[in-house]
Amino acid sequence: MKAAVIGSGGWGTALAMRLQANGIETFLWSHNLKKAAEMAETRQNPMLSGVTLPENLTITADSACVAGCDLVTVACPSFAVRSVATQIAPYLQERTVVASATKGIEPGTLLRMSQIDEEVLRHPVVALTGPSHAEEVARMQPTGCLAACADKALAEYVQDAFMADVFRVYTSPDVVGAELGGALKNVIALCVGACDGLGYGDNAKAMLMTRGLTEIARLGVAMGAHRETFAGLAGVGDLIVTGTSLHSRNRRAGILLGQGRSVEEAMQEVGAVVEGYYCARSAYELCQKQGVEMPIVEAAYGVLYRGWNARDTVNQLLMRRKKQESEDVGWN
Repeated sequence: MKAAVIGSGGWGTALAMRLQANGIETFLWSHNLKKAAEMAETRQNPMLSGVTLPENLTITADSACVAGCDLVTVACPSFAVRSVATQIAPYLQERTVVASATKGIEPGTLLRMSQIDEEVLRHPVVALTGPSHAEEVARMQPTGCLAACADKALAEYVQDAFMADVFRVYTSPDVVGAELGGALKNVIALCVGACDGLGYGDNAKAMLMTRGLTEIARLGVAMGAHRETFAGLAGVGDLIVTGTSLHSRNRRAGILLGQGRSVEEAMQEVGAVVEGYYCARSAYELCQKQGVEMPIVEAAYGVLYRGWNARDTVNQLLMRRKKQESEDVGWN
């Protein structure tokens, strides 16, 4: 078996290491020729400090590396998925299985990442998602993920490729729920970080995460997802890991915003892509389009793109009209 991982950030590198450890000949593709050469020479990725890349992992900037691959996994930042998919499309073979390991919603089109890949690559796509910090996956720490696809055989193919004693992969037919959970939790995690930055305690963060997950599920169900998916790895699992860990760029950015940094200062200080920032705009547009009430997402959009004050915005959320917790449970 031969595989390629497209995107040499921390996540793409960790996935490539996982495939290589499973005995699969693997290429790791970088858009940057200089970076690819440096990683190949030093066997280091600056985004994975202290991790040594295996000698038999081929690192390249040649898009033709996907030619002849049985599995291609796209793991670049969400804003680059369309352009990167366009680059590799001419070399992709009909038999190749494609996986999307990027979490996000495309601005403007409001497409999920697998939808972009399917549109450009003309292949069915498996969404690989879940609570999986690259730093831990690269260090072979126990991790669980979800391979979601309407085609069971394709989902199981990706499951088998990545499965290991420290990397457990489950399957699901609910691609919509899996991808929305993975994308939107970044927005909520950024808000959780803002709570930390504002000096709020665990009670506030628990409320925010719980109600944030309710919003994600509300939108997901409106778009055809299964509510149960949001109680699994792609929902509550991914939100827990992204909202509570200092590995999380989204949480770190939120902390800085809560401490009073501007949006530009926070993004610069984190020093890497903060997917929650990009997704907040798309999530806001999506809930408006679907007519779904998502006050936390709307608040995040206001702080990030309209200059709202974070503390005032939290106060406004708390002072909203009283309501019943569950929309599905009531009195007879």
